[in-house]
Amino acid sequence: MTQRERRPNGHRTALAAALLSALLVGGTQTPAAAAEAQSPAPCARQARTEVFRAGGAPLLDWRENLEFDGRGTLWVTHITGHRVEAYAPDGTLRTSFPLNGPGGIRRGPDGMMYVNYGVNPLTSATGSGVVRFDPAAAEPRPEKVVDGLSGINGLAVDGEGNLYLSRELATGILKVRPDGTVDERWTKAADVFGANGLEIVGGTLYASVITSTSSPVVRIPLDDPGSHSTVTELSPNPLEAKLLDDLTALDGGGDLVVASFRDGELIRVDRDSGRSCVLATGLRTPCSVRVPRGFGGHDPRRELFVAEASGRIVKVTLP
Repeated sequence: MTQRERRPNGHRTALAAALLSALLVGGTQTPAAAAEAQSPAPCARQARTEVFRAGGAPLLDWRENLEFDGRGTLWVTHITGHRVEAYAPDGTLRTSFPLNGPGGIRRGPDGMMYVNYGVNPLTSATGSGVVRFDPAAAEPRPEKVVDGLSGINGLAVDGEGNLYLSRELATGILKVRPDGTVDERWTKAADVFGANGLEIVGGTLYASVITSTSSPVVRIPLDDPGSHSTVTELSPNPLEAKLLDDLTALDGGGDLVVASFRDGELIRVDRDSGRSCVLATGLRTPCSVRVPRGFGGHDPRRELFVAEASGRIVKVTLP
């Protein structure tokens, strides 16, 4: 389905301009919120990081998002290379296929992989939307699910096959039904501006917000999106906005782990209390973080994988 209104997708360039504007006017954070927020301290025990795949030229070798298919393969979107890549548990590149500006990638309840495309600003002329492909195919062939969804970035898929797409420079998280139509009522109610990463835990959608200088993480009940609320704010100082990117839930639906693109951190957040601490540092522009489910001998209870704009894929071992 093509939406009636199409706007150019400026993605990171337009986002940088919006963030600069927010900083110049003091951001969206109120004085009261700034006083209450606390910058996350280091966790009592730090995670260990190691390179799973080396990167190339920073930003030019940008790996935007990643997801495990549960069948022994890690799928990674290479946004600047305009391709989707598949890696074995030992780091070997198994295959890849072309896709214009791929962004968020997630496994659906049908076992298919869903990918946002047209996320890179240089691909706006070719359109944007979501495709899906069979990860078990010898030569994966993407098929279009929906198009005309300008400005999209993050992706989540619920148990019924509904797609949720974040938009960094728009209000309302898009909900797309399995038939490709947009649920306009749900989208309007989920009126969160500048969402980036998305993760579903039970009946709740969690979103990181990249355009707010207070760096919030928001919870959105799937059955009542209008009652969304803030879990935590991670930047007490608006001049130190963390530029929150993707997020995931630890194995078993526990705490959230959020990537700070600016600071090179993984931040652990308690979903109930909002308490947070910095789990890992020293990353290079981390974009996405996921739990390695069904990925050879990698332990989903103790490991995370991170994609970076540096081009690297990093394995993080929890303490």
